[in-house]
Amino acid sequence: MALILSLETATDNCSVALHDKGQLIASASHLESGAHSRMLPLLINQVMNQAGASFHELKAVAVSEGPGSYTGLRIGTSTAKGLAFSLDIKLLAIDTLKGLAHLARSQKPGFTIIAMLDARRMEVYREVFDSEGKQIAGIDSEILETDSFLEYLKEGQVCFVGNANDKASQVINSPNAYFLDSLPNASSIGELAWENYQNERFESVPYFTPNYLKEFRVLKSKKNPFA
Repeated sequence: MALILSLETATDNCSVALHDKGQLIASASHLESGAHSRMLPLLINQVMNQAGASFHELKAVAVSEGPGSYTGLRIGTSTAKGLAFSLDIKLLAIDTLKGLAHLARSQKPGFTIIAMLDARRMEVYREVFDSEGKQIAGIDSEILETDSFLEYLKEGQVCFVGNANDKASQVINSPNAYFLDSLPNASSIGELAWENYQNERFESVPYFTPNYLKEFRVLKSKKNPFA
C-alpha cells in the first residue's frame, strides 16, 4: 500500500481524504465558516476509522497549499506538518486551484478550465488550464469585467469553477461559459498528490509555507484611463 492522507482547508469547505496509490478509499467534509480548527482533527480520525487504517501505515500527508483563506491555509499546513513530523512521513503540497481544475476536468472534459477563488469586491484569484490539465496562465489576481477571459471564450467552451462564480456570472456573458459551483476538496488533492509522491516532489517540513498570495500583483482594469 501507499496510503496518502490529504487535507483541504483553503475555503469554508474543510475536507479530508485517504488514497491508496491515487485511488480514493475514504473521505469526509464539513462546510462551515471558521470551523477548521475544531473539525479538521475530527474529520481526520473519521476518515482513518472509516478506512480501518492506522496512522503508522501512512506514507505521506498532502495539503492544499493555496491560494485561499489565510486562517484555513495556516490550520491545514500546521496540521499536515505535525503529522509529517510526528509520523516521520513525507509532506506533499498541491496548488489549490490546480485541485479545483482537476475536479472540473472530470465533469467537463474538453473544456478550458478557469479555476477561481473569491478575493474581495470583484477580484478573484485565478489559474487557467487547457482541456488536458496543462497550465496556460499561472496563479494571479484579476478584477472581473465584462471582457474578462474573452481570449479563451472566443476559442471554445470554458468551465469556470470555484466560489467566485456568483460574481463572475454577473459580468461574464457568453454562450461558451459554464459555471460549475464546486469547492476545493481533498479527494482531488489526493489524486494529484500521488503523482507528486511518485516523482518525489516532497516539501521541507520545517520550511514549507502556504501560498497566501500576500504580495500578489493586481491586474489593473482595462477600462481605467490612468492604467
